[in-house]
Amino acid sequence: MNFKKLLLIFSIFLLSACNQFEKNKSLVYISDQKYSNTGFALIYDDQLKKEKKISKKIDNRSLLIFHNKIKKNSFVKITNPANDKSIIAEVISNNVKFSDFYNSVITKRIAEELSLDFNEPYIDLVLISNKSTFIAKKAKTFDEEKKVAEKAPVDGITIDNLGKETEKKNIKKQEKFLYSIKIADFYYKDSAENMINRIKNETNIKNSIIKKLSKTKYRVLLGPYNDIKKLEKSFNEIKVLNFENIEILKDV
Repeated sequence: MNFKKLLLIFSIFLLSACNQFEKNKSLVYISDQKYSNTGFALIYDDQLKKEKKISKKIDNRSLLIFHNKIKKNSFVKITNPANDKSIIAEVISNNVKFSDFYNSVITKRIAEELSLDFNEPYIDLVLISNKSTFIAKKAKTFDEEKKVAEKAPVDGITIDNLGKETEKKNIKKQEKFLYSIKIADFYYKDSAENMINRIKNETNIKNSIIKKLSKTKYRVLLGPYNDIKKLEKSFNEIKVLNFENIEILKDV
């Protein structure tokens, strides 16, 4: 008799737990443990300081950045997705004020090393452990490699006839501006739909969509946007919902 009562109590508890899980599954979303973010960087210029668009100066010759989420003295790997060039930089401060639209403030040196488009400085930023030997090696050898590169001869310049212009100009194909705002990834489609409803109810943004990446991964996106001003406007508007790590994705 006691065994039957225990079995009954256990069954009720199990059903209750399952129901609770069903209720809470809409809250479950996918998040990365290591911090990473793709988006636009703000390339430092003294004029930005004069216009009070940034609260502190940075040495444009350095491999230092400002970031508002990563701890000071941490190292990050910054990559230009357009050409896969990357560089290691150090977070010199995390309490500098600048627009949240930008995932970091970088120096002109970093932008030039990565061959970034100054009108569209799109980067991938990943936090790396301070104990990484890769970082130590990079930090130690970068300046030496830089000196070697500066002394290296320039290849590919030929003069066949001094009386004729033989310089060939590299014509860069103009890519279309097309970006979307990534809100979050979810395990359940219901969770993604609940997020869409929240965005519609609490903001004026109407172009939110769900993209199915797999059976257990649903991504909520805003966009796409073909204009940086519209992109920034929506980015700033969505901030009221206090999402943890909003990213900007290209051509999704």
